Amino acid sequence: MSHSSYTRMWVQAHGALEDLLVDEHPPTAPRPLKDRLQVFQGLATFYLKYLQIFRSLEAVYDQIVHPQKRRMVRHVLDGVMGRILELKNEMVELEFSEFHYFDDVLQDLKLTPEDLEVPIPQYFVREKMRVLRDRQKMLAHVMAKGGHIEQVEQEVSVQTMCLEEAVRVLQVCERARQGRLRHRFMKEIRQAEEEGSQAKSQTPISTLDPDQAATCIQKVWRGYSQRKRTRRERLEEMIFLGMVPPEQQQQRPSVAQLKAQQVETTRRLVQEENEAEYQRALVSIKESVRAVDGPDLRETLQEQIRQWFIECRDATGKFPDFPNAEDGGSTAIFAQKTPDQVAAELAAKEEEKKRKDNINKDKKGGKDRKDQKKDKKRRSKQKKGGKEEGEEEEKGWKMPPSNFLPTVVEGNKMYKDVWQGRDETQNFLQRFDAQLVREEKRLEVEEEVRVQVDELMRQEVKNLKLAVDREKGKKKKKGKKGGKKKKKKGKKGSKKKKKKEKDLTADRTLESLYEELVLEGFLIRPLNIKLSEYIGEFSYLGTTLRQADIEPMPSLSDVRQLIALYGILPLGSQSVHQKAPLMKTLLLAGPGGVGKRMLVHALCTETGANLFNLSPRNLAGKYPGRSCLQYLLHMVFKVARQLQPSVIWIGDAEKTFYKKVPKLEKEMEPKRLKKDLVKVLKSVKPEDRVLVVGTSRRPFDADLKPFCKVYRKIILIPRPDYASRLVLWRELLCGGGARLTPNLDLSSLAKVTDGYTQGHILQAVRQVLTPRRLAQQTTRPLTAEEFIPPLARQDPVYKEEEEAFKMWYGRTPLGKKRARAAKAIEEEGESGKDKDKRGTGRKTGKEEKSKKNNK
Repeated sequence: MSHSSYTRMWVQAHGALEDLLVDEHPPTAPRPLKDRLQVFQGLATFYLKYLQIFRSLEAVYDQIVHPQKRRMVRHVLDGVMGRILELKNEMVELEFSEFHYFDDVLQDLKLTPEDLEVPIPQYFVREKMRVLRDRQKMLAHVMAKGGHIEQVEQEVSVQTMCLEEAVRVLQVCERARQGRLRHRFMKEIRQAEEEGSQAKSQTPISTLDPDQAATCIQKVWRGYSQRKRTRRERLEEMIFLGMVPPEQQQQRPSVAQLKAQQVETTRRLVQEENEAEYQRALVSIKESVRAVDGPDLRETLQEQIRQWFIECRDATGKFPDFPNAEDGGSTAIFAQKTPDQVAAELAAKEEEKKRKDNINKDKKGGKDRKDQKKDKKRRSKQKKGGKEEGEEEEKGWKMPPSNFLPTVVEGNKMYKDVWQGRDETQNFLQRFDAQLVREEKRLEVEEEVRVQVDELMRQEVKNLKLAVDREKGKKKKKGKKGGKKKKKKGKKGSKKKKKKEKDLTADRTLESLYEELVLEGFLIRPLNIKLSEYIGEFSYLGTTLRQADIEPMPSLSDVRQLIALYGILPLGSQSVHQKAPLMKTLLLAGPGGVGKRMLVHALCTETGANLFNLSPRNLAGKYPGRSCLQYLLHMVFKVARQLQPSVIWIGDAEKTFYKKVPKLEKEMEPKRLKKDLVKVLKSVKPEDRVLVVGTSRRPFDADLKPFCKVYRKIILIPRPDYASRLVLWRELLCGGGARLTPNLDLSSLAKVTDGYTQGHILQAVRQVLTPRRLAQQTTRPLTAEEFIPPLARQDPVYKEEEEAFKMWYGRTPLGKKRARAAKAIEEEGESGKDKDKRGTGRKTGKEEKSKKNNK
């Protein structure tokens, strides 16, 4: 795509955003909504529209090369991302569920399930690629220095045997080899004898008439060719209808795809060149503006301030007090106000200071606290709008205030003012606009000059007051006494403040802490896994099941979206993480093999985050004692903050909150983190992009109350449904090098593997698709029966285990809220039916009376 194409996409995104902002800020305040379904549909509509804008802006930011336009797009992009997270939080609080279904809304907006996928901005990793490469080199260097070899996640069980058993195994293998050789030799001898006996017994074949022979050959050939043609046409029709997957012809990308990839890489190189040129221009243009316009700005500011002095002198009879730097300095003077207004504001500020001093004196004299509380209540009522006591607020749902809408509105306004009507036809190379840079730097230089001029003019006002008004410096002594009193007050107030946390590693460098965590195995290298590799299909029956009062199990597509919303977007952007609803912990719960560990690695790969492993198995035998464990946690969280974003992974998270520790695990001390983890999490602030992710396959073994107190967000990952299994079989077989032919019935495989997880299916595919079997595909195509034996050796996830997960999730705080809400809706429905029955009874009575009167 060209520059104009991405510019057009940018314009369309801002047009859609402007229409959406009109709906977000209606001219008249909307009334509170009482219908939950109507509220959810409104939130879902906003959510889907923001997702579309987010997708367009992300593509524009990734490929546009103009440096100033990219900054504008990035500003709006962060605001849209944060707004999506806010809407998701509102939907969760409304429905008391992490999973939502948008079937009807998608149909109304004429969208597809693919439009629900949350795009992951590529700048999360691409803009810090150098930092990530340096970090990988440092990690490899530390591991090589310590002589560590990276552990493979798949553990191989090794059994030891004595010498006699080893000799016996070797003897059995050797005898079997000799038996196979003897069998092959005897088979060859037997075949040779049979061929010799057949040659002797053969009689001369009688010759046929040439016409009959030709007719026979034609019959056979025409039948063979017609059957082949019919089979090919039938296969083409089935492929066209989508009932049979097409055969793999070439795995290589097409010429057009290669060309598009090449254009994208060249665009990114041009981005870097234009950005470097823009950074150099910022410095050079600012210096030229300071040299050329600086003296003129200084003179004009001084003249304006002196003129203001004279006007105030003429209006009030004395020279005014110059505003402090905290109040804005000379900017307060030229904020389109007259000298009388500025003087009145300064006088009002002095009165406020006096009033505060009087209040402090009254507090010392013993003013009642009840009176103070009453005053506060009156002021708060006046601020809210001055409603009378008898008035009550109307019940219902209202859209809460947003932290990101002002950012989006500001970005949209800047786009209108600067770029909407700007002519860029002559800027073929999309380089920076020097005029915009000059205007921006002129403001910066003006601010710098203003600060310098303010200092000079404050001194000049003092000199004028001493010379003309003959003011003496008696007030300075009073100010000193007041300053001493204030210092004493500050000392008293400092005692009430909490003590700062001690830095247990103040004498150590970040490099030494990093090296220790790597050598001890707590800082590990994440696997290079993309979130798109977590395969799962959209659930098409979610809304239908909920309307029938049946809570559906979430689909793997929903799980993928939650990982993007709760993990990747906040960790990838600092501005989004600071203003979005704070989330410190996340729990992934589900049976073994559903991809919990894979999602943790994908979370680190998509954001470039560090991965710390604090699993109970990894903690066993390391840093014994309470003080050593606190020291370890301090180290981990300190390095995680310094090298953010970071993910702290706790595998088998239920073991930390065991109700009763099993005998086999007592030596491991799995509950070591229970008390200290809660304390350390309190120190995580909104500006710290640190996320604690726990994975659990038996969450019902943990004590629920403290478990849910630590892990506030819980994502329940189910076993895959039929649609996800069908897509999973196709993708895994194609990725393994298999040829999908009509002989391989994927639909039957998907039905047979009901209850099996992604890990089971992957293991079966790896066992069947050996190099030898792949080489035999031309002569012997793959069939579904070959995958049954490796699947039969594995235990599936039974319904009892799935029901146990459902029951456990129903006892979590969010599950209890949803159950209460469902019960309240049922009670409302029953009460409504009773009212209708009573109403119908009354109507029939009136009808009978009217009939009698008519008679």
